Amino acid sequence: MDGKKWQAEKFEANRPHLRAVAYRMLGSRTEAEDAVQEAWLRLMRSDTSDVENLSGWLTTVTARICLDLLRARRSRREEPLTLRIPEPAVIHEAGNGTDPEQDALLADSVGLALLVVLEKLNPAERLAFVLHDMFDVSFDDIAPIVGRTAVATRQLASRARRRVQDTPSSTEADLTRQRHVVHAFFTASRLGDMQALLDVLDPEAVFRPDAVAARMGSVSELRGRADVARAFNGRAQAARLAVINGAVGAIVVIGGQLRIALHCAISADGVIASIDAMADPQELRRLEIVLIEP
Repeated sequence: MDGKKWQAEKFEANRPHLRAVAYRMLGSRTEAEDAVQEAWLRLMRSDTSDVENLSGWLTTVTARICLDLLRARRSRREEPLTLRIPEPAVIHEAGNGTDPEQDALLADSVGLALLVVLEKLNPAERLAFVLHDMFDVSFDDIAPIVGRTAVATRQLASRARRRVQDTPSSTEADLTRQRHVVHAFFTASRLGDMQALLDVLDPEAVFRPDAVAARMGSVSELRGRADVARAFNGRAQAARLAVINGAVGAIVVIGGQLRIALHCAISADGVIASIDAMADPQELRRLEIVLIEP
């Protein structure tokens, strides 16, 4: 068999694994696809005739690409309002060029709570944790990628593991519950469904915009679900669900810049008790955001 053809077949056999590694590293299905494609290009440019374990070689190359992307992303945080917002895997319909089965596997294997925690790790910690704890890559193999000794790499993974383990076990279920309620609210808002809005608002619901958000929307504080529902009815067309400082809410991003964040508080009854709209640039810079809807 022709050498390049053999490489191509081996690469395709490894693509699901590489895609899974890249997704867990980057938290973005789109960026994961780009990283895997870059790994393919590097394979085509490389002489791998002396490589005994091509699967391991591909995993290392993909990990290095992801590490570079994470470091570049971290350096751009000096301008935090220009966001590269990660998103969990999104399930697509068949026939649009994606693999629904693989998307489903990614979504099932990386919960929203874990994705939020991974976003808080530094690039080296994230790589060490993902490769060792999720894919059983040895510290001896990970160490050259992060430029540390095997002992130091073990410590990176240990720190990351503690961060993950410190996340309450109830977080995933709670985020799922919040997501269901907030999604229902903003869907009803976009559709102009007044009754559906009322159904997911507490009778004493409060909408509190900061000074900048109030000027943008010409609306001051509102109290009572009827007034809050009317304010959102037929609006929020650009709102996208996101985890904001650990709770599900929504954001509006225009031209790659975060313009407004809507923090939603869910009551014990499973309805929205309050919505805080933040548009002050100084406040937006302090937010930790993980996008749910692309």
